[in-house]
Amino acid sequence: MAKPVRAAIGDVWIRCTFCQGDLFRNREVKLNSSGMELLNVGWANESATGLICWNCGYVHLFVNRDLELYKVKQTG
Repeated sequence: MAKPVRAAIGDVWIRCTFCQGDLFRNREVKLNSSGMELLNVGWANESATGLICWNCGYVHLFVNRDLELYKVKQTG
């Protein structure tokens, strides 16, 4: 099961743009382009960090390398 994280870029904490939640699941998301897939080099496509809101499920994508993730202990 995914563990909740909080995220920040510099000193700005990320909040969900839909529900204002501050807990997320994270995963790598490939930003595939049809040209790269056509040439069978899809593995070379850029990737992003997907933050999925723990509360509402809204997906936020970040390609900013300064994004920091912080593990959160689950309660309850």
